Amino acid sequence: MNITLEIGLLVGSFLIFCSILISKTGYRFGIPTLLMFLLAGMLFGSDGLGIQFHNISEAQNIGTIALCIILFSGGMETKWKDIRPILMPGVMLSTVGVLLTTLITGIFIYWISGWQHTEIGFSLLGSLLLAATMSSTDSASVFNTLRTQRINLKNNLRPMLELESGSNDPMAYMLTIILIQCIQTGHLSGMEIAGSLLLQFAVGGIGGYFFGKLTVWVVNRINLKNGELYSILVLSFIFIIYCIAYLLKGNGYLAVYIAGMVIGNSNLFKKKEIGTFLNGMTWLLQVIMFLILGLLVNPHEMLGVTITAILVSLFMNLIARPVSVWLSLLPFGNKISHKSKAFISWVGLRGAAPIIFATYPAVEQVNGADQIFNIVFFVTLLSLLVQGMSLSWVAKKLGLSTPVPDTEENFGIEIPETVGSQLHEVYCTHQLLSHGKHIRDIPFPKGVLVMMIKRGEDYIVPNGNVELKEGDILLLIAENAVETPAPPPANPQA
Repeated sequence: MNITLEIGLLVGSFLIFCSILISKTGYRFGIPTLLMFLLAGMLFGSDGLGIQFHNISEAQNIGTIALCIILFSGGMETKWKDIRPILMPGVMLSTVGVLLTTLITGIFIYWISGWQHTEIGFSLLGSLLLAATMSSTDSASVFNTLRTQRINLKNNLRPMLELESGSNDPMAYMLTIILIQCIQTGHLSGMEIAGSLLLQFAVGGIGGYFFGKLTVWVVNRINLKNGELYSILVLSFIFIIYCIAYLLKGNGYLAVYIAGMVIGNSNLFKKKEIGTFLNGMTWLLQVIMFLILGLLVNPHEMLGVTITAILVSLFMNLIARPVSVWLSLLPFGNKISHKSKAFISWVGLRGAAPIIFATYPAVEQVNGADQIFNIVFFVTLLSLLVQGMSLSWVAKKLGLSTPVPDTEENFGIEIPETVGSQLHEVYCTHQLLSHGKHIRDIPFPKGVLVMMIKRGEDYIVPNGNVELKEGDILLLIAENAVETPAPPPANPQA
């Protein structure tokens, strides 16, 4: 059947529209948004309404493009000041933790592969390959769940989890590729494996840092007449960074994540517009990626691996992940509490990345690739359903959740970082107005100016005659070294 461009666009747009409506319904019940997109793809797929999509290579390519932007965007939102205290624990989780998860889970899969009800018949290398594809926590799922559920955590747990999820996909990817090579060639030595890992980390890390700095330098000096082109410029750099790292035998995913961190922590012209653009792109690509993966799977084929997938999921969540977390964090002693380790163990969210990694054995025609894909897909569904829906509850039970602070919107105004000043919002409280009800009466520090007043839905340009009222919001501009009055709680009247 020939499908015209118009029909293809109509069907694709309708799928996205329906997925967003379905996700809104799921959000009311605490179901992770990305899980709803995945289920929507299955609903419209071959075992649902009958849309046929079986091109695993195209799905892999779409997933690669999406992961590049998701990792880069996540890197841009990772602040040095937040991750500096937990940098080493995060790196240990994203490297040693992934390796331990692969080894422990792979041995378990090999052990159960000959059982009567789990006759998947995997060799030891095949079992390790299956474990490697789902050994990392998924960056898209972790970023999305923590932010959409507005989960705020104590003990620097949130930046640690985001650092781990953003930086452990490269390790899982490298293990997957190396194990595929081992299965196909049968003679890859330990030295070759270690050398390949070292090369990928070195090229990915150094390349990401260098090209991140280069991107900042170009954006700040190119002086484009059309401001919207800055976002497109950064988008082009994302794929340049990934491709160059890949061609140099490095890890492209690691390179784009580190480049995103470098750019996000630098003075960048049009940073807010670029960040907004990339956030929109991230959401669009997450929707498309999860929809495509949902369309790709044939749910009836998962029935044959149901018992195996449930056993693997239980083992990973209750044994492999906790053991790998506690062993990885052992060098840090009591610096990380037992409750924090327990929560990190539970936040082993799987998502699109493991499913995409599971397409590599299929593309390379590894024996048992179909079983690997179906098991990984089933485990991902269980992870998003069980762990994704329970993160908030587990954090509260462990006493690790804190109220989400109100963020300053700054009236939607942005100033360049290079000017040496910052915008702040301050509520007019009874205490603040005790000096007088006019701006000139309030003893603001030197170097602070009131730019605008928000009263209800109205905006007022300040002057000496404007009388302030409790509940007014002042937009201040202050030099970086100047301390401004701290904003009160969300309800200033309370």
